[in-house]
Amino acid sequence: MTDTKLNIREFLDQDQKKDLLRLLTAGSVDDGKSTLIGRLMFDSKMLYEDQLAALERDSKRVGHAGDDIDYALLLDGLKAEREQGITIDVAYRYFSTAKRKFIIADTPGHEQYTRNMITGGSTANLAIILIDARHGVITQTKRHTYLANLLGIKHVVVAINKMDLVDFSEKRYEEIRDSYEAFVTQLDVPDVNFIPLSALKGDNVVETSDRMPWYHGPSLLEFLENVHVSSDRNFDDMRFPVQYVLRPDIKFRGFSTSVASGIIRKGDEVMVLPSLKKSKVEKIITYDGELDYAFPPQSVTVTLEDEIDISRGDMLVHPDNLPRVERQFEAMLVWMDEKEMNLSTQFYIKHANNNTKARIDQIRYKVDVNTLEKSNIEKFKLNEIGRVVLTTTKPLFFDPYKKNKQTGSFILIDPVTHNTCAVGMIIDRMGSKHLPSRITDMDKEKIAKGEALIKTEEYEQSYNQKGETIWITGLHGSGKNELAFSLERKLFESGAKAVLIDGSSLRSGLNRELDYSPADRAEHLRRVAHICKMLNDQGIITIGSFISRNSSLRNQVAEIIGKDRFHMFYMDADLEYCRNNKPELYEKAEKGAIENLPGVDMEYEIPDNAKMLFNPEENEKNLDAILDYLATNKIFPIK
Repeated sequence: MTDTKLNIREFLDQDQKKDLLRLLTAGSVDDGKSTLIGRLMFDSKMLYEDQLAALERDSKRVGHAGDDIDYALLLDGLKAEREQGITIDVAYRYFSTAKRKFIIADTPGHEQYTRNMITGGSTANLAIILIDARHGVITQTKRHTYLANLLGIKHVVVAINKMDLVDFSEKRYEEIRDSYEAFVTQLDVPDVNFIPLSALKGDNVVETSDRMPWYHGPSLLEFLENVHVSSDRNFDDMRFPVQYVLRPDIKFRGFSTSVASGIIRKGDEVMVLPSLKKSKVEKIITYDGELDYAFPPQSVTVTLEDEIDISRGDMLVHPDNLPRVERQFEAMLVWMDEKEMNLSTQFYIKHANNNTKARIDQIRYKVDVNTLEKSNIEKFKLNEIGRVVLTTTKPLFFDPYKKNKQTGSFILIDPVTHNTCAVGMIIDRMGSKHLPSRITDMDKEKIAKGEALIKTEEYEQSYNQKGETIWITGLHGSGKNELAFSLERKLFESGAKAVLIDGSSLRSGLNRELDYSPADRAEHLRRVAHICKMLNDQGIITIGSFISRNSSLRNQVAEIIGKDRFHMFYMDADLEYCRNNKPELYEKAEKGAIENLPGVDMEYEIPDNAKMLFNPEENEKNLDAILDYLATNKIFPIK
């Protein structure tokens, strides 16, 4: 029993020390990605008996391989995948051989699932690009190679599959190899290897095939077991982005995270970003004890000799090897959201363990992932890729993605939905001289004409409301001001962008030279209408409380503001109610102390086209009615 325990412990220790290779498979529909991985696991004896039994049963029931076992069913687990015989979502599989451990991401081939491939390939060391020997290098082949290059994958295996369907022709293999090499020279892929195989029949998958004696290279598994990827990590630039400040008691204060890159050693002098304070590494602690040094991707806790204020998002680096510390940078961006990009959005950006806000200043170009052509575009849609310029609220500590994946990548998060809307790979910082102007030639033309650079629709989308005018009319003392002010308060509490405009405020300032004659009353309302229009154009709801005594004046106001966004409500209060509400005003008018008071010596015309009529004694009910109206007409959704 003791010997058995020792053997198990030795086996586990050896297994723990095995190198891990993360890889993805990519290719066109029906190129055999899932079949290849299934065959790899089957032939390397990595399947349990119940898995084999289920595979054989499912192959007969829903398989697409005729009388053969459909190895793709090991990965295509979704109902839609099995029905259509295609991969839709990323499927991960783990297996191990005597030499190495593997995590395989089987990614979909369709262009509409580009974001799925980006997700699956974000941590991959190697990409297997499958090519159907009958079809050769096609559009999808180029797209997947470009995406692998974009993700910084340094090792590519071009698996020329279905060689059994071209009679294992060496000539066909060489044609495809030459065609692919002519394309890949345009990209920066340092290590490209070609393996002819048949995933369905097993040729050159685990064992080299006798049916292709002209091929003298390794089988796919042999290559995967021996490809050297450990040097792909950046061991030169020490980056320790603090994730958590560990304080179990008052005697201990450590800083925990995974080492992003480089090597951190006991006794190293380190600098804290952004404070620039320095100290030395006192201890490097793990669950199993202390270490003399740590390297990526080890998770450790570091203590320093000096008490320094360090928080999540700060970074420890060597003083003589600093990352970029910038707010502006260029990046390649992959749009992941179903909702198209809105350049006026202030996104949240998550970079390393740092979070702040960011805006997209400019889209340099969009890349057509099928042709690699670049084009100008105003916004990105789902799965689109391009080069952009970003500015963050506070500086980030980063390296170019090609130099350091861990500190050169980021995600953008929608501030409303909190969905991950984009992933990015930083190209490099932007000097102030090279930053794009926020004002284009087209913008300058608009400015010269007095046109706004921000569309009303952009304001409304940002504010989640429509810029429209709520106009409350009625006699002096009818209660229209009480309703208007109550409405303003309720909208403010609900998060709306609303402005109240009333006659008394304007007459004490902007319109103080105007009297109460019919002509000046008309000019007073004309100015009010233009103010409302300007605010509505900027997405702001305006609330107007004005007598506006006849239909002619009200129509003039509606024409200026825009009839489609002018909503009039009438406070239905008779003269007796108004007189009791404002007795001093009406007494002066009746005694002749003031002139041109509607309802006394000037006619007030009751509107016949008001949206609603209100009883002044039911202010709460009136308020609820207007709020319901705003919600029903999608002016503002009351929460």
